[in-house]
Amino acid sequence: MGAACIKVTKYFLFLFNLLFFILGAVILGFGVWILADRSSFISVLQTSSSSLQVGAYIFIGVGAITMLMGFLGCIGAVNEVRCLLGLYFALLLLILIAQVTAGTLFYFNAGKLKQEMGGVVMEIIQKYNASDSGGKDSLQEAWDYVQAQVQCCGWGSFLNWTENAELMNRTEPTYPCSCEVMGEEDNRLIVKKGFCEAPANGTQASNDPAGWPVYKEGCMEKVQAWLQENLGILLGVCVGVAVFELLGLLLSICLCRHIHSEDYSKVPKY
Repeated sequence: MGAACIKVTKYFLFLFNLLFFILGAVILGFGVWILADRSSFISVLQTSSSSLQVGAYIFIGVGAITMLMGFLGCIGAVNEVRCLLGLYFALLLLILIAQVTAGTLFYFNAGKLKQEMGGVVMEIIQKYNASDSGGKDSLQEAWDYVQAQVQCCGWGSFLNWTENAELMNRTEPTYPCSCEVMGEEDNRLIVKKGFCEAPANGTQASNDPAGWPVYKEGCMEKVQAWLQENLGILLGVCVGVAVFELLGLLLSICLCRHIHSEDYSKVPKY
């Protein structure tokens, strides 16, 4: 009966670590996505916030080590090698502590991230250069994408664009193209850039923001909602992985206690 329990525990731990390996790949992919994304406001935020970049590197490191630990746990469980299971237990415990630390940092720095992003967005708006039609400024291009896809304009409101000297010096009614109100039939994959001139209006002799055909709502509230939604997903993934890790710790301890002798000839040699 005892041998049967050990066998069941061994193969259950193997299947568990296979899933654990996949979850590690998900964590690693999330960290890579934060660093590689250049088409949304994540690129704006990571440029301004060193804490987000550090968090992304933490997720990449934790994900890679988690995948390694899943592989190590599979070998230790199938071949019943106590030293590998002990090493697996120690490193898994360190990973769990690192993930809890990273999740806590993200949670308690949410307000700071919002403040930093607001400052960076206002700087982008104030220094927006309409002649950069080639998309050389990645932050400017990313903010155009955000406004077009999220259907918002400015940070607090569309009036934030009145702080752009180049735009307000135009004598004709001119507005940021990416803020233009789009119909349902329009292709939202095509993001307009630069400044666009509004149709001629005899009653409007200057560049009055009240006459701009743009979204009136600022992006701050929508960005907040996006961050909160994705923060919930992130925390959910972390909690799920932590539960799997705790199960792994318990299973590795149980298996180690029932392995009374080690046969190192079972360890695969590459």
